[in-house]
Amino acid sequence: MNNYYITTPIYYVNDKPHIGHAYTSLACDILARFKRLDGFDVHFLTGTDEHGQKVEKSAQAKNINPQEFTDNVSQNFRDLADLMNFSNDDFIRTTENRHKQACQKLWQELEKNGHIYLDKYSGWYSVRDEAYYTESELIDKEGKKLAPTGAEVEWVEEESYFFDLSKWQDKLLKLYDENPDFIAPKSRRNEVISFVKDGLKDLSVSRTAFSWGVKVPNNDKHIMYVWVDALTNYLTTLGYPDEKNKKFEKYWGADLHMVGKDIIRFHAVYWPALLMASGLDLPKRIFAHGWWTNEGEKISKSLGNVIDPVDLVEKYGLDQTRYFLMREISFGNDGDFSKQAMISRTNSDLANDIGNFCQRSLSMVFKNCEGIIPNPNLNDGDNEIINNAKQCLETVRLNLDKQEFNKALESIWKIVGQANKYVDDNAPWALKNTDLDRMGTVLYTCGELIRIFGILLQPFIPNSASKMLDLIAIPEEQRTFKNINNSLQSGVKIDKPQVIFPRYVEQDDG
Repeated sequence: MNNYYITTPIYYVNDKPHIGHAYTSLACDILARFKRLDGFDVHFLTGTDEHGQKVEKSAQAKNINPQEFTDNVSQNFRDLADLMNFSNDDFIRTTENRHKQACQKLWQELEKNGHIYLDKYSGWYSVRDEAYYTESELIDKEGKKLAPTGAEVEWVEEESYFFDLSKWQDKLLKLYDENPDFIAPKSRRNEVISFVKDGLKDLSVSRTAFSWGVKVPNNDKHIMYVWVDALTNYLTTLGYPDEKNKKFEKYWGADLHMVGKDIIRFHAVYWPALLMASGLDLPKRIFAHGWWTNEGEKISKSLGNVIDPVDLVEKYGLDQTRYFLMREISFGNDGDFSKQAMISRTNSDLANDIGNFCQRSLSMVFKNCEGIIPNPNLNDGDNEIINNAKQCLETVRLNLDKQEFNKALESIWKIVGQANKYVDDNAPWALKNTDLDRMGTVLYTCGELIRIFGILLQPFIPNSASKMLDLIAIPEEQRTFKNINNSLQSGVKIDKPQVIFPRYVEQDDG
């Protein structure tokens, strides 16, 4: 069996989850579900990043200890995973003992291999970004120095351990050159290559100004730089430092690290350098997606336009939200959330296109065939549309291997459109008076298309896809991708079809 290891970034616990967190994890969930259905042994990891100065300050502001603060906020991310029906195999917290042990072991390996040394750090640091910036990267706003992200920076001078990042510049450029798919999309790849070509400086990897973090082995006054700590989580979940652990041998290096575009540097520069320096295998691919705006405006707490995924699910429905987030924009680009687009996707794509197709086809089977799947006599046209639908799996597989979620859904909806045309052209409601055998064949073909759509859509809208397959009584064990080339069983009794995708009707607040 093939193995597949996919990760979200671990989410920083300084606030409650928003649409960006849901978006990243949803993409990973779809890939994990797809790979499982495609016969892979999958490990899907998410979790929370709970150390650092920012967390310590947030806890102080609430007058509680950092562990209590992180316990509360981390739970919000677990709740989001449950709400969004994510199928993660592990949820890691960087405050767990297993993780602290992994971090300290990685540090010891780096030290043993001669890649960490003690010196003094002086430079610009952003607490909000947990990142160091050079003078040339800073922007000047009304006489105040800010990080390129707009975050405040402070001048830091303290004793620090350093990782010899500068020595890895050529090796990193060679890695990118020999593995053109290592960083995606192309715009992010180009950005990373440009950053590395500009020259790498050794990286400060410890702090002494605060205490909330993983202690440096044999020097308790130093706390590991939060990104060395955070990135190590991808190893922790597999049982590192026990490299003979079956999980570690099976899944490392990761098939895909999914991240937001703001943290691509940490994943595509620092992480592979740290792994090479410690003698560990590298991940195979890092994909950085874009950001969402809200009705054309940048999302910010000060504008009060943060999109809460809980609100979306409560208002529009879980699978409707999952579908919209993956269908609306080209994954990798920035995208805009608009209420009108959400309603349109819900009513047009889901309620009309596929929901109505299921409803009208199976209502006729229930009413005119005594609720029994008819025995067909398929002609070339029937076989052609069925085969087109089955072949869609290969297109979806290719799309998802490139993280082209919207294209995968477009390819399925192209066949959904053909299916609706097929019903209109063959008009089984008219055949009921003229040719009962042909009516039965047309309705059987529709049932077969519903079976294929249901199987294909399981990674994207799992609850609704399951209901589609329930409508035509497909047994649980016949819902994987290897079953797509099966055929719908005639003679099976079905229940009266239920509406799967209700139309969204705007509530009148008056």
